[in-house]
Amino acid sequence: MGFDSSIAFDESRIHAAAVYCSDGRWGEQMDDFLHRELGLPRYDRLVVPGGPAALAGDMAFWREAELLDKHLRFLIDVHALERVVLIAHQDCAFYTRTLGVSASELEARQNKDLAAAARRVRGLGPVDVSTYRASREGGVVRVEQVRKTQTPDRKPPTQVCENPPKTPTQVENPDPG
Repeated sequence: MGFDSSIAFDESRIHAAAVYCSDGRWGEQMDDFLHRELGLPRYDRLVVPGGPAALAGDMAFWREAELLDKHLRFLIDVHALERVVLIAHQDCAFYTRTLGVSASELEARQNKDLAAAARRVRGLGPVDVSTYRASREGGVVRVEQVRKTQTPDRKPPTQVCENPPKTPTQVENPDPG
């Protein structure tokens, strides 16, 4: 006696994985987004509390990060991943309870962590990484891409040129005659 799925098994791989939070209230919406919006049926899943938060470099979670690195490297190598999608979500208890992030700071912290996690994943192998944040209003979940932004703790690079090139009007003519 057992359960037989009505869904046929498909052998083909789509070469993509998603890393998102294990909060089951968001699971169906993550599938809906990844299947219908991004066109990623049967994507590989790494679903853990806080999703990509552990990949952001917080030393308190170095073991979790190393384990996720190990799993992602395996998927990149064995499943020939070409794409990794990182998704954070509104009101994540991993952030508010485990990391102690206030509700007013949550979105900014998640955006910063998504950027750090994306850099880390890119360092694991030749994969395209995209970052998203899911939020809800009433019963509607919206998933939006997180654009690359300057993190508040980093200043933009300043170009310093001690000897700037001379413009044509500044060029000295050694032979005035």
